[in-house]
Amino acid sequence: MIHALLISQYFPPDINGSSTRSYNLAKSLITQNCKVTVISTFPHYPEPKNLNEYKKKLLIIENMDGIKIIRIRIPHLSHDSHYKRILLHLSFCLSSLLGIIYVKNIDVIFAMNPSFFVASPALIYKILFQKKIIRNVDDLWPEVFYDLGIIKSRVIKKILDFLSKVSYNTSTAIIPISEGYVKTLVEKYKIPTNKIHVIEHGVDVTKFNQSDQSCIENKEKLIMYSGAINIGYDFEPIIQAAKLLESQQIRFVIRGTGDMVDKLEIMIKKYDVHNIMVNTTLLEKNKLISLLKTVNIFLLPMSFGVIDFGLPTKVLEYQALGKPIICISNGEAGNYIQKTRSGLVATNKDPKQISELILKLIKDENLANQLGKNGYDHIHNNLTLERIGEKLVSLINTS
Repeated sequence: MIHALLISQYFPPDINGSSTRSYNLAKSLITQNCKVTVISTFPHYPEPKNLNEYKKKLLIIENMDGIKIIRIRIPHLSHDSHYKRILLHLSFCLSSLLGIIYVKNIDVIFAMNPSFFVASPALIYKILFQKKIIRNVDDLWPEVFYDLGIIKSRVIKKILDFLSKVSYNTSTAIIPISEGYVKTLVEKYKIPTNKIHVIEHGVDVTKFNQSDQSCIENKEKLIMYSGAINIGYDFEPIIQAAKLLESQQIRFVIRGTGDMVDKLEIMIKKYDVHNIMVNTTLLEKNKLISLLKTVNIFLLPMSFGVIDFGLPTKVLEYQALGKPIICISNGEAGNYIQKTRSGLVATNKDPKQISELILKLIKDENLANQLGKNGYDHIHNNLTLERIGEKLVSLINTS
């Protein structure tokens, strides 16, 4: 039996894409009769939680759905600034090493998230246990820092690029979640292509299933974005498109949490839009899925640049619900939607074009249903946890 160690700062009940991806990878391995141990933190995203079971404790061991989780304390900080995030990441790099005394007889190490920072403790575990590292890449760090203008110093960039190259070279295999990352890995870091294995994150289809289309018959159509409200997504074109559609029986909802919520609400007031609302209520997974089943069309408004090289987890969950997607992207997300024929894509941020795509799906029920079905079929044929687990076990055995 393969025993996999996952090092992952974000893990459920944390609510973000990184947490979901780590959980799904762990469950994928469980479906293949692997043993899984996760080193993570006390629940802390989107906000640190004051839970009684974690008070006055440095470390706690839990079990979740057959997964052993070693949770370790990190600073009680929110994620409302880049500096706090980096402090939390650096803290996890150190505190994750406390799990060493509770880890035994592992066969492989998965360096999960945050992908740039977690490479350091993964290397320590590799040296101590003499086991290979499989490095997950679900964000291009530090490139995303450069793209957003957070890091401008040439000296710091050279240092970070060097550390990234070391982390890639000390890994036996690299598993980016999308084809969009491969070019950077090969051209910038000179990683051999035979070391790179694109494995899209799977979906737990036991939790998501295709809803009936009765909600399509409602007079008022519900169009929703659900997920992180942060710099990875550009909501301004959506707000402008909503303004153009105010005369239609359409209601827009942007739901989730993140550091862009206040700016988003200011933007809605600026454009004086009345058919769009922001919902920041946190829901349990089953209640969230019930809500998502009432949606007619899902939105995916990507920010352009390095961020658009990836494939957000929410896309696959949208597809698993059998609903069509309106995607704004000139990168990997748009390519994926077009390849799977699961939605309509705007490659620029023209509000008029976006509003026309929305109206096209509203008026053509057959098209909307077919696109939703295409996405649903793609998930069930290719991206169930069992399918992803088979790929991961094959990689572990051959790398």
